[in-house]
Amino acid sequence: MTEDALERAVLRRFLLGLAECLNAAAESVERIREIMMDVSRAYGRTDTDIVVLPTVILVETGTGGEDRVALRSALTASFRFDQIAALYRLVEEARRGAVDPLEGIRRLNEIGAMRPRNGWLVRTFGHAVLTTALALLLAPTWQGALVAFVLGAFIGVAKLVRSPTLQLVFPVFAAFACALAVFLIAPYVAIGDPIRLLIAPLATFLPGGALTTATVELAAGQMIAGASRLVFGLVQLALLAFGILAAGTVVGVDSSSYVPLEASGAFPWWTAIIGVFLFAVGNHLHFSAPPSTFGWVLLAVFVAYAGQSLGNALIGSTVSGFVGALAMTPVVLWIASLRGGVPAQLTFLPAFWILVPGAAGLVGLTQAVGADQGLEDFVTALTSVMSIALGVLIGTALYRVVHQGAEGLAEFHIDVPAGLTEEVEPPFWARLVPGTPRSIWRRRRAADGSRTGRTPAASGPSSQAGKS
Repeated sequence: MTEDALERAVLRRFLLGLAECLNAAAESVERIREIMMDVSRAYGRTDTDIVVLPTVILVETGTGGEDRVALRSALTASFRFDQIAALYRLVEEARRGAVDPLEGIRRLNEIGAMRPRNGWLVRTFGHAVLTTALALLLAPTWQGALVAFVLGAFIGVAKLVRSPTLQLVFPVFAAFACALAVFLIAPYVAIGDPIRLLIAPLATFLPGGALTTATVELAAGQMIAGASRLVFGLVQLALLAFGILAAGTVVGVDSSSYVPLEASGAFPWWTAIIGVFLFAVGNHLHFSAPPSTFGWVLLAVFVAYAGQSLGNALIGSTVSGFVGALAMTPVVLWIASLRGGVPAQLTFLPAFWILVPGAAGLVGLTQAVGADQGLEDFVTALTSVMSIALGVLIGTALYRVVHQGAEGLAEFHIDVPAGLTEEVEPPFWARLVPGTPRSIWRRRRAADGSRTGRTPAASGPSSQAGKS
């Protein structure tokens, strides 16, 4: 293998690793491909093509008969916030060509093997705080918040078990266990709406980010990636709803218990502010986020919640997420562009969860099946999810137009292998200009050099070195 071929092979492996890690960081496929093309150009490779799907990544380098393709299955796991922060630091270096690809591969392996910044006790407490914050926003009663804290701690401990086999069935088990506890407690404790209270401990299982990313990818023309993520998100919702319905069957819950109750209004208005603050704290502790990111995450979460509240007051709850996402997205992208900012994913994901697109879908699906209300509620829930995705899409487009300008449409073009490309004869006027391909002046200088017994290169530094 030649040195150039070896360099291309290392770069292909580095690009595959970067794309795989960005997939684990919940980045959209369109954005991943954009980053990978920037990295490839930074290393002087303009002959690279990349195909990114949620579970498969392909990288091609070279042209003509020298092209090579590398393939890799993407990670099914997800990165913590500290891993995402380290990954995007490496991405920024790679986009400048400031890190050797072989060194980049080593750093990617280190990121994948990173131990959490916070111990298991702190992460469990963070999950309990996160759950309590959502309970304050969704089912506002003190008793419900206490139940949510206990259930959140239970789920936080159970999530510490890292087993691929158990991770497949754990969402169903978690939904069943939490629903069983809530349905048994509900007749004796004023916990508020039992279904919305269940959303709080199950928040980190809700595929709100997957459903939102799927809608954005579909709107951007990424049909395979968007459709697969959409189906994955709906299946996750169905599994969670199955766990809730199974617990209701065991306890003997009446179908009317699956219908959300009106908020009791036991909390004052400022409780929502405390809930949003605790939600940011819980995310920071549970996902081991770097200390410098907390203020930015808190800002993004507050903007998202304020926008959603404004939308709810102006246009109703169904599409209130559109206003929240539209307000939050430019703020997130602005934070990422600052010198002391943080990667967009660290602020996007908590803001997604505070908008609770997956929670609306879970409530709608549970009502549709358990309360025999048909698919109307579920369609309404999907409309709320799409409104959030549309807000993200429009907010991103507006930010890029303001800061980067509009881009032209890409033209359709297919390169012919180099060996089959016919050389185009330049026009006669171009041959009269010195320095152009096939210039007649170049031929005349070559002829003069042959008559004097030397070539044009003979006057260069190499010839002087030869004389000496």
